[in-house]
Amino acid sequence: MRLNELLAPIPSLTQADLQNQLQQALDNKTKPIGALGQIEALALRLGLILGNAQPELLAPQILVYAADHGLAAHGVSAYPSDVTWQMGKNFLAGGAAINVLARQHGLALQNVDCGVRPDFAPHLGLIDQKIAYGSADSLQQPAMTAAQCEQALINGAQLLADLPGNALLLGEMGIGNTSAASLLMARLCDLPIGDCTGAGTGLAPSAISRKTQILAQVLEKHSKAEAPLPALAALGGLEIATMVGSILQAARENRVIVVDGFITSSAVLVAAKLQPAVLERCIFAHCSGERGHALLLEHLQAAPLLNLGLRLGEGSGAALAWPLLQSACAILNEMASFDSAGVAQKN
Repeated sequence: MRLNELLAPIPSLTQADLQNQLQQALDNKTKPIGALGQIEALALRLGLILGNAQPELLAPQILVYAADHGLAAHGVSAYPSDVTWQMGKNFLAGGAAINVLARQHGLALQNVDCGVRPDFAPHLGLIDQKIAYGSADSLQQPAMTAAQCEQALINGAQLLADLPGNALLLGEMGIGNTSAASLLMARLCDLPIGDCTGAGTGLAPSAISRKTQILAQVLEKHSKAEAPLPALAALGGLEIATMVGSILQAARENRVIVVDGFITSSAVLVAAKLQPAVLERCIFAHCSGERGHALLLEHLQAAPLLNLGLRLGEGSGAALAWPLLQSACAILNEMASFDSAGVAQKN
């Protein structure tokens, strides 16, 4: 796969006939019109993405993209960089929150090493897409070279193309990656970095202030990296770039893209700046407790399904929202209509 193929235009989902068919089906179910609220809007969106008036979710895939960040050396996280690798081992051992939720909901879970500093031993459920042992320190130089960024995009697209199913649930892990997400949000949304920067893994207020100052210096260092791909290379992480490639490929294949929290939303932001029709394929699982996420969702004109104060990442919010997608499809496919149930409609 080549970058120009990945960046070829993705068409809009505009399908007036199918949309009318889906809306009529929902309106004729045995309930007042609109009584199921957001679930009805979700059902309509799923039908349009999958191109079917009776949508079915098949072989859903959770991908947890992991990488280290050179910027973490400046204390922008409450945890040391070693935690990326340690949590990666926890994922592979089945002990993390996302493992629990994936087992509960029967979701296939793959862990993608995009640039974790130590190597993992070969393991079932591990996809090795390592490009480098962490990104560079973006306070000193671009986080990635243009070639590394391009390879990450291609890697993400190819690994997604090789997986079955019609739904992708996004997850991530990487100490320092809320900083990369904040930087991308500030640059691509043209917002003050202070509005985009939060506690991440649990920084105290004084540490958040210091983090914000460091991120402001990074933005100044890379002030000319304004377009999506140069910004991604200069500011982002290897896992975010790999995720962008998967998002673009999933959108091209008309897979349902279930977006988790702040970092995955930043990857969607980059992908949408490259291909606006990506957003038509996205279901935003939740609004996280990370400062900046609500503002980013507003910029993306996204309506999240849940608001539980989550700020874990890993794809945990996407997995928690998954049953709502299943319910939306079931309503369309199994709920009786007024005619089939012999129920009188509103006068």
